Amino acid sequence: MRIFTRSRRWLILTLFVIALVAACNLVQPAKQHNVVIFVADGLRPTSINSIDMPTLNEIREQGVTFVNSHSLFPTFTTANASAIATGHYLGDTGDFSNTIKVSAPVKSAKNSLVPFLENNAVLKEVNKQFGNNFINEESLLATARKANFSTAAVGKIGPVLIQDVTHQKGEPTIIFDDATGTPTGIALSEEITPLLTKASLPTATPSRGANGKPGDSKTPGTKVANTVQQQYFADVTTKVILPLFQQRKKPFVLVYWSRDPDGTQHNHGDSLNQIVPGINGSTVLAARQNVDNNLAQIRTKLKDLGLETTTNIFVTADHGFSTISKESKTSYAKTLAYSDVPKGFLPPGFVAIDLAHDLKLSLFDPDNKNALINPTKGQFSKNSLIAKDPNNPDIIVAGNGGSDLIYLPNVKNNKVLAKKIVDLLLKQDYVSGLFVDDILGSIPGTLPSSAIKLRGTARTPHPSIVVNFRSFDTGCGNPTACGVEIADTALQQGQGMHGSFSRADTYNTMAAIGPDFKQKYQDTAPTSNADVAPTLAKVLKLKLPSQGKLVGRVLSEALTNGVNIKSQSQTLESQVAANGLKTILKYQTVGGTRYFDTAGFPGRTVGL
Repeated sequence: MRIFTRSRRWLILTLFVIALVAACNLVQPAKQHNVVIFVADGLRPTSINSIDMPTLNEIREQGVTFVNSHSLFPTFTTANASAIATGHYLGDTGDFSNTIKVSAPVKSAKNSLVPFLENNAVLKEVNKQFGNNFINEESLLATARKANFSTAAVGKIGPVLIQDVTHQKGEPTIIFDDATGTPTGIALSEEITPLLTKASLPTATPSRGANGKPGDSKTPGTKVANTVQQQYFADVTTKVILPLFQQRKKPFVLVYWSRDPDGTQHNHGDSLNQIVPGINGSTVLAARQNVDNNLAQIRTKLKDLGLETTTNIFVTADHGFSTISKESKTSYAKTLAYSDVPKGFLPPGFVAIDLAHDLKLSLFDPDNKNALINPTKGQFSKNSLIAKDPNNPDIIVAGNGGSDLIYLPNVKNNKVLAKKIVDLLLKQDYVSGLFVDDILGSIPGTLPSSAIKLRGTARTPHPSIVVNFRSFDTGCGNPTACGVEIADTALQQGQGMHGSFSRADTYNTMAAIGPDFKQKYQDTAPTSNADVAPTLAKVLKLKLPSQGKLVGRVLSEALTNGVNIKSQSQTLESQVAANGLKTILKYQTVGGTRYFDTAGFPGRTVGL
C-alpha cells in the first residue's frame, strides 16, 4: 500500500512538472524575426526568369509575388527611396524627384538651388535646411534602431543614406555606399573596421570603373555590369555585417540597395542612338545576372548562419525602366545645333529652352554660378532659371529625366504665369500629362498635384507643375518590357531612363519570402513602395511614428493567415484644354489607398 501511494505521488509530481513546463512554453514570447530589404534598382518584372535570375525567380515562386506592383510618381530613385524608408507618399516626404528645389543654395552642389540628391554631402546640407530631416518622417530603419535592433544600409549612394537620413555617424546604423572611405562617406565605426581587415576587405568602396562611363553621342557607353563594386557590397554584407548581427543575438533590419540594373541600363552601349534593342541588350542582361548573384550570396549566408527561418526577405524595385528617345517635331530647342547632340535631337534642358524662347525671357544655369545660357550658340544646362534677373527667377526648371519639375517661386501670385506655361507645354508633342499644384487653381488640360498625392506635409517646396513626357513602345508585344520615353537627360537616345508616368516606369518588381509571408502565393491586389515599411513594421511589431497622413497600407493579404482583399480600378480626367488635350489618370484603390498605374494624354503614354 505504501509503494502504491509513493508511486502515485511521483506520478502526480511528474505530471505537475510537465504541465508547468508546458505552461511556461505557452507564455514565452515568439522569437523576434528579422528583415532584409533587397532593392533591385530599376529591375523590370518582365526581366525575371529561371535562367537569368534563378534566385529571384525562386523567391517569387516559393514565396509571395506581387503581380500588380507600383512605383510612386515621379518614378525616380530618391523619391521612391523616401517611400520605401518611411511608408509615406511624396507629398509628405518632399522628395519629389532626384533633383528638387530647396530653400537656399547648396554649397556641395556648386551652390545650386536645385541639387541632385544622390550625394551624401548634399543630403546633409539639405537636411539642415529642413529641420535636420528633409523627408519629415521617421524611417523604418530609424524606428528599428531606436528599438534596439541591429540596423544597416548598404549599396547605392543617396538612397542608402535616406534609409536612416537623420543618423549619419556610422553607428549604431552601419552605412556602406559609393563614398565609404572618402571625405563625404559616412565614417565606419571602431567595431566595423577591424572586421573588414579580418575579412580581407578594404575600408573604401571600389569605384564603378568602366560601368560608370556613359559614352557620348559618338561613343557607346559601358559594355560591362557593375560587378566589382557590387561584389564588394555583397562581401561586406555577408562576411562582416550578417555575422556581426548573428553574434549580437538581436533582431535586425538590413537594406541592400543594388545599383544594377539601373546604372547599367542608364549607361549601356548596346544601342547608341537607336531605340532597338534599347535597354534589352546583352550588357543589361549581365547587370540583371549581377543582381541575382548578390541576392543569392545573401540568401546563402543567411542559411549558413542559421538565420534563414527567422528572416524575411522583401525584394522591391524603386521603379521600372524605359529606353530613351530624343525626338520631337514641335520643339524649338531641337532646331538648334549643339556639340554632342545629334542633329535634330532634343538637347538636355529642352523644356527650359522652349519656355524661355516662347516667353521671351533669358536662361541661366543654377549649377554654374547662374551663368547666362545662350541656346543659339549651342549652350544648354541640366537645370535652368528662366528670368530677367537670375537672382529673382520667374521660373525654375529641375531637369530629371522622364519628367521635369517646374517651380514658380512666387507661386501665390503666379496663376497667370502658370496658365501661360501650361498653354505652351500643351503645344509640345513631347508632353503627355501635366499636374499643377492645387494652390494655382484648376487649369484645363491638367490635374491637381493632390490627385497623385504630391500635396501633403512636405517641408521642401512643392513643385508648381510636374511635366510628364510622352512614352510609347517598340511593338515587341510587351509594352512594359519595350517602353520608350522622351527624356530630359544628357544620356543618349537608346540608353535608359525612368521618371515618367508610363506603365513601363511605374511597374516595378516586388516579392517576399520568409516566416511571416505566405508560401507560393500570387498577390493580385495593387501594391506599392509605400506599403513596404508599414508591412515590415507590422511583421517586426514596430510602430512607425507619422507626421503626415499620406501613407501606404499593410499588405495583410500576403502575410501568413491573411485573407484576400478587394480593389477597384478608377479613372480621373481633367477638363479639356482648348486644343482638345486632357490629362487622364488611371489608378486603383484598396480602401483609401491609391495606386497609380499610368497617366498622360490619350495616345501618348504606355498603358493608358
